[in-house]
Amino acid sequence: MAAVKGPAFDADTVLADPERRIVVCCGSGGVGKTTTAAAMAVRAAEQGRRVVVLTIDPARRLAQALGLEELDNTPRPVEGIDTSAGGSLEAMMLDMKRTFDEVVEAHSSPEKAAQILANPFYIAVSSSFAGTQEYMAMEKLGQLHEQMVQGARDWDLIIVDTPPSRSALDFLDAPQRLGSFLDGRFIRLMTAPAKVGGRASLKVFSAGVGLANTVMSRLLGGDFLRDVQTFIAATDTMFGGFRQRADATYALLARPETAFVVVAAPERDALREAGYFIDRLASDRMPPAGMVVNRLHVTRARKISADRAEEGAEHLEAKGDHDLAAAVLRVHAELAGTAARQRSVLARFRTSHPGVPLATVPAQPVDVHDIQGLRDVGAALHG
Repeated sequence: MAAVKGPAFDADTVLADPERRIVVCCGSGGVGKTTTAAAMAVRAAEQGRRVVVLTIDPARRLAQALGLEELDNTPRPVEGIDTSAGGSLEAMMLDMKRTFDEVVEAHSSPEKAAQILANPFYIAVSSSFAGTQEYMAMEKLGQLHEQMVQGARDWDLIIVDTPPSRSALDFLDAPQRLGSFLDGRFIRLMTAPAKVGGRASLKVFSAGVGLANTVMSRLLGGDFLRDVQTFIAATDTMFGGFRQRADATYALLARPETAFVVVAAPERDALREAGYFIDRLASDRMPPAGMVVNRLHVTRARKISADRAEEGAEHLEAKGDHDLAAAVLRVHAELAGTAARQRSVLARFRTSHPGVPLATVPAQPVDVHDIQGLRDVGAALHG
């Protein structure tokens, strides 16, 4: 079995540092970011930090693990944690559309906000546009940080579970992608007639997008372009604000008060994705505080290799009177083989990223579903 050597990641070092105000758990989808974020939140709160944890996981696993009926865009106190050290914990789940609505309401007059919120094109963009969830996660992080700095909330640590994207890079790229959309050629062309007005502008518009108008009208209905123009005319003064807020939150991520924790599974594709993200963070001068590898298989009888267990099972089966022992050996052989493969993949990752502090969390027999399960994961993150 390949040895895994390198610096160890101790989550307590990050969580106990009063200068750390934001911890971002990031990685590709399905690697345990939500569980990691919740476990770190519970551990930090029980060590005396006043924590709010933000999840973007629509499966609501965080609410279940924290013993809450549901989570929404409003922070809710979590009961059942040890507050003897003076800490506290609140949890919330990003409501993408509601967050977008809050941005509109905060930067528009009541009349204009009502016009925008009722616009069909806005409803489509705010609900399903590619990158909107990641952008709104950034937006919500900025809002929470502002509330913390201004003293509107009694928090001293924000932990963020990033969206379950195919690529971890989506979280960093979403603000630029949405900004490019708002500043792009399509939007400028659609904006032109609304800004200029009159028959002349309509003639220019018709010449420029006549073909697109015909195609999109067939696909999306005759009112589509009118909805887009109305939306753009109503939100034109907000576009700069979108980009400014995205830039401000992105700058916040680069400050020393923010720590990135990259989460991965002990599989080749997940570790490759994690490596890309670590390299991106380094190039953006946001080096990760550490990395967590979830669901690492371990075996108690480490001296019995998978091949040796298979040979033993075959020998017992040949004798014909030790079926249970043979079955146990075959189970061990499967687990030992998985563990060896995972350790080998992890060792190769270590070779390519030798300086990244790393912690491993053993695979659990059942899904984490309560506070004690989160404590157990947190203990593993302490090393």
